Parts: sequence; C-alpha cells; structure tokens
Amino acid sequence: MIEYPVDQLPQLINDLLQCDTTERKNKLLADAQLTLSTEHLSLLFEAIPKEQRLEIWQLLDEDTQHEIFVNLSEDSCLWLLQTLEDTEAFKLLDEVNVEELLELEEVIPERFVEYAKKQLDEAQTKQYDLAQQYPPEQLGHWLGFDFLKVSEKLTAGGAKKLLHKGLPQYSEVIYLVSRKGSLIGEVAVNDLIKASDTDNLMTLANHDFSSLHADDDLYEAAEVVIHSEKMALPVVNVDNKLLGRLTIASAYELRQEIADEAAAKAGGLREDEDLFASVRKSAKNRGIWLGINLATAFLASWFIGLFGATIEQVVALAVLMPVVASMGGIAGSQTLTVIVRGLALGQVTDSNRNALLKKELRVGAVNGLVWAFVIGLLTFLWFNDLMLSITITVAILLNLVAASLAGVVIPSILNKMKIDPALSGSVILTTVTDIVGFVTFLGLGSLLLL
Repeated sequence: MIEYPVDQLPQLINDLLQCDTTERKNKLLADAQLTLSTEHLSLLFEAIPKEQRLEIWQLLDEDTQHEIFVNLSEDSCLWLLQTLEDTEAFKLLDEVNVEELLELEEVIPERFVEYAKKQLDEAQTKQYDLAQQYPPEQLGHWLGFDFLKVSEKLTAGGAKKLLHKGLPQYSEVIYLVSRKGSLIGEVAVNDLIKASDTDNLMTLANHDFSSLHADDDLYEAAEVVIHSEKMALPVVNVDNKLLGRLTIASAYELRQEIADEAAAKAGGLREDEDLFASVRKSAKNRGIWLGINLATAFLASWFIGLFGATIEQVVALAVLMPVVASMGGIAGSQTLTVIVRGLALGQVTDSNRNALLKKELRVGAVNGLVWAFVIGLLTFLWFNDLMLSITITVAILLNLVAASLAGVVIPSILNKMKIDPALSGSVILTTVTDIVGFVTFLGLGSLLLL
C-alpha cells in the first residue's frame, strides 16, 4: 500500500493530477481513504482544479463522499451541489445530522435544507427546532446533545447501568435534572463508580457547578470552556432547563475558526474562499482592499511630494526611502499580529493594554537602536556621508518606535469601534508607518543635509 501521511499530501495531489488512467487514480484514492483523515481528504478534494473534481468525486465511495461533503468550505460545498445531478445531491443529505445541517443551512439552497430536515428523526427534529430559537452568533444555536442526564431521584446503581451502555465522548460527569428538566447538580463519573449502588445521587452530586447560558456569545462561551479546565460545560436556558453542552473539542474548533478568519481577513480574503474559486469572485474579494490600499498609498505619496525639492537636491534620500518604509512596516506588522491574535483570544483587555503597550514600545526601542545603528553604519559605508547616516539612523529609530505604538493602538481602537482589526488594521498601519517614516526621514534630511 502507498501511504500518504499529511506531510506528503502535495505528492498525492501531484500523483492524481498527473496519472492518466482511471485504475491508477482508483488505487491512489483507495490508499488515501485509508491513510488520511476526513479533513485532509476534504483539503485534497479542494486542491483539485474544478474541471477535474467531478471525476475524482465519482471514484470515491459513498461514505467518504458524505464525510468530505460536510467538511468542505462554503464555496466548494455550494459548487458541488450545483454541479451534481439532483438525485446525487439529495443523496448526500440523507445521512446529515443536526450539527451538520445547522452549518450547511447557511450555505446551501433552501430546497436542499428542506429535504435534509425531512430526513431527521423525531429527536433530531426537536433539536433542530431548539437551535432555531437562537441566532447563529449565540451558543444555543450550536448545542451539543451527546451527554448523559439522569433524574435526581435515581440511585447510584441505576446510574451505573446507564454507564454500561456507553458514555459520550468528553464526559467526566453526568447531569442531575429535576422532573421539569432543570439542572440541579452534576456527579463525577469517578465518584459514581466508587459509590455504593444504594447511594442516592443527590448525596454524591456537586451543586456548586459552572454552566453556560444559551444566550451567551458563541465565541466567548468557547473561551470560558477552554479556561474552565473541564471537558465540557452544561448549557441552560433562562429557566435553568438543561438544553445541551459545549465540549472542549468544540471550543477549540471555535477558537481556530476565529484565528483562521483573522488570518484570511488580514489579507483581504474570505476564510471560506475556494482555492479554485472563479476569477470574478476572487478578484472581487481582493479588489476592494487593493483599492483601499491604493488610496492610502497616494496619501503617503502626497507627503513625499511635500519634500520634492529636498529629494531633487539629495538623491540618496530617494534611494534610502524604501529601507525606512519597509523596516517600519515589518515592525508594525509584527506587533499588529500579536495584538490581533490576543484580541481574538480574549487576552487583551483594558486592564492589561497599557502594560502591553509599554512592553511593545520597549521592544520597538531595542530593535530600533540595534537596526538603526546597523543601517546607519551601512549607509555611511555606502555614501560616505556622516549627516546622511545620522539622518537615517534617527528616522529608523523613531519609525520603529512609532510602528510598535501603532501596532497596539490601531487594533485596539478598531476593536472598540466594532471594526474587525484583522480586516483593516494592516492597511491603516502601513499608511501610518509610511507617513511617519517618510516625514521623519525627509524632514530630517531637509534640516541636516541642505
């Protein structure tokens, strides 16, 4: 068998695209289905150009098709449904569960959603209807229903019999509910196993437990679970009725979603953009931010134009300007990345922002001193001009400190204004560092060199 561990995924993609026989492709895909996770099979499928995807798709077995389908990005999922015959597309939705349908319904056409809803059993339909009571940004829309709850009047012996039937993953406790379904306590599985069969669960229960509310913000709730040191936390409604739970695995997935979205937006992209999305769609997604960047670039150019006479007399300033701009841009981007990530993970608050700002300013000052000296020395060796060397040394130092300041302040302000700092922070930051760098460098040049 040919094995394709994750780090050899590019080789498998090459093999599939280069081989010219269906038999060989069948062999490669059969091996891939045995060795790759569902997530990586989805990545493999999306890495195939669209004109060849359908051929690859038809060589996969039905179970793998379903697993890949529910893990595809929004663009790829919609493309697949629109490309397949209706009978094949509907067949993909036969085994969709509640959690998968809730994700798909935001992407796929309504007729497919209605078909999938009809395939749910009675229990799943109730879960789906419950989720619809909450908007997608709230925890109640994305509840996990694989947990064990028992009556408060049950004995330890009765609860143990339920354990023998199997315990859902990430379960370290079972939940005690009243006759009306209100959450009143939780019993650790380890304590239950050690208890006498005649013990009442209420005597074993922990009544001082943490819970989440269905109205909670989805991503904030995920952070609560991650920092709770629990495998899962129960979710209740306004009447304290137990609705579901949020597991540590789901919480980390949600955190990763934030990070992926931030990384995509930092480049002016959509997180779910298909690798082979249409030229029109990709150009539209990226073109907007190219236009914004153009406007800021003209603003920086206008400031340069203010020192046109200086540049005409000291040509070396024009030669060295890119050095000043690039050093400030890189330093600012480094700080910006740290702050945006901290904001996304809930680590940056009003209480620690000043301390973080002081730390980043010190970093900017240290790097500024080191690299300003290096650049000043290289400039002197290149142009043999002491005043020019001093000019760029001071400009680099000030620009790196300003870049560090901007890298903290800009995303913080944008976040308070409810504007995604990952989306627009880098454009504003680049403008600030360019203007500060050019004005400082050319201004000092006017004073010291003319």
